[in-house]
Amino acid sequence: MKRALLAATTAAALLLTGCGSKDSTDKSPEPGQASAAASFPATVGSLTLDKRPEKIVSLSPTATEMLFAIGAGPQVTAVDDQSDYPADAPKTDLSGFKPNAEAIAAKDPDLVVLSGDADQIVAQLGKLKIPVFLSPAAQTLDDTYREIAEFGTLTGHSSEATKLNEQMKAEIDQVVKAVPARTKPLSYYYELGPELYSATSKTFIGGVFDLFAMTNVADPADADGSKGGYPQLSAEALVKANPDTIFLADTQCCQQSADTVGARSGWSSITAVRKKQIYPLDDDIASRWGPRTVDLVKAVADAVSKVPAS
Repeated sequence: MKRALLAATTAAALLLTGCGSKDSTDKSPEPGQASAAASFPATVGSLTLDKRPEKIVSLSPTATEMLFAIGAGPQVTAVDDQSDYPADAPKTDLSGFKPNAEAIAAKDPDLVVLSGDADQIVAQLGKLKIPVFLSPAAQTLDDTYREIAEFGTLTGHSSEATKLNEQMKAEIDQVVKAVPARTKPLSYYYELGPELYSATSKTFIGGVFDLFAMTNVADPADADGSKGGYPQLSAEALVKANPDTIFLADTQCCQQSADTVGARSGWSSITAVRKKQIYPLDDDIASRWGPRTVDLVKAVADAVSKVPAS
């Protein structure tokens, strides 16, 4: 309904402008609409949009969350099968992992958002004259803020994006400052899967834990960065590293919990297990670098606050 109303309002405004007349029944555009219209053409990187996109297809769950958080939700007409937040996102059977150019084109988008270039989908969509914006996984919190700002520029919601970034920064700063400083840094193991894949301090996840000056026991497993920051640890190395805390980002995908971790052979000697300092996370929040990163920071802060000072 809102989109139809906006389209009708815009069409009427264009008609009247073309006639060069204005009567007493005319309504001036809302300040936000005027500002958005004035912001086009908009350019981010190599992509220039001549006008505000009204039919966006998002094949990235994080991008979907960002778009809705800055007020561009009404412009999003289709999202991939993994975009499950917010609840009113127009979820479809489109795949972001194995994107199909014909299926995407059938949605008649005027902008497609991707987090990766699987099967050279960017070139495929380019041949179909469909604008594509590639927004890869963030490596730092600053990357997240930059990507939100870029989406604001491309969708005509720059001011909302700026406000969101300011709000996120303020909330994260407040949460971190509320956690008492420790004389001895806590160590942690961050589990991506029961195969013991983890994330080092050089990843986006590592950056979140750096806010609390925590020591990552996975760092030695990828000291030269050859594993892209996501090494697989051995159980023996993990037991020897003896982390103070364990964070589980595989609770939904793999049904891991404090109980399943505690039952692993040889793990009972690990401090985190022995002192019951194992913290299940929401898989989706833990794997997306969007607005809900604030919730991840809060979860880590809550866990750290529960660990008694040594």
